[in-house]
Amino acid sequence: MPTIITEFDAVTVENGSVQFVKNGTQEPGTAIGCTGTVEGETESFSIIKKCKGATTKKITKPMQHNLTYSGHIPVQVLRDVFGLKNEGLKPGIYSYGVNSKGYNFVLTFDVVDEFEDVTKLIAFPNVSSAAGLKIQSIENGAEEVAMIELEFTALPDEVGELYYEAFVDELEDPTVADDWHTSFTRELVELVATP
Repeated sequence: MPTIITEFDAVTVENGSVQFVKNGTQEPGTAIGCTGTVEGETESFSIIKKCKGATTKKITKPMQHNLTYSGHIPVQVLRDVFGLKNEGLKPGIYSYGVNSKGYNFVLTFDVVDEFEDVTKLIAFPNVSSAAGLKIQSIENGAEEVAMIELEFTALPDEVGELYYEAFVDELEDPTVADDWHTSFTRELVELVATP
């Protein structure tokens, strides 16, 4: 009998990964460092039916997911998110300007319930930066280095999905958990019909 998780309390978020899509090719996942917080909210629209001025039916459909991330991110990951480049510049010099365009990416995390020792894998398959380059707060004499806060937009993938999740203990195919943070695709999670 397969394991079924019936209770889950999100305590920590870790093992964040980005898989950039460059020139139409998805790159292997890159760890994004120490994650502080991840939160998100779905932006949706409603279709309503009215009769004599009163709403009689309503359907709400998701359009995109707005994410906020805070953490300590490696330099190259930030450059790729915002589109900093060094074309035409001396080695070691990068620029950001009106022609900067960040790469889209897949964003994945582990969410851990430390009470039950259960891990949930989450993935946003089509993500881009929702804001321009952000400089983190720098405070002289601070006892702790401030985390950078970033805003992302998660759009639907090729089949219209904004988000995927899986409890590791419920997975029957071990390659799903093995490849989640390095090469997440729809094909990885899609059920293949057997003849």
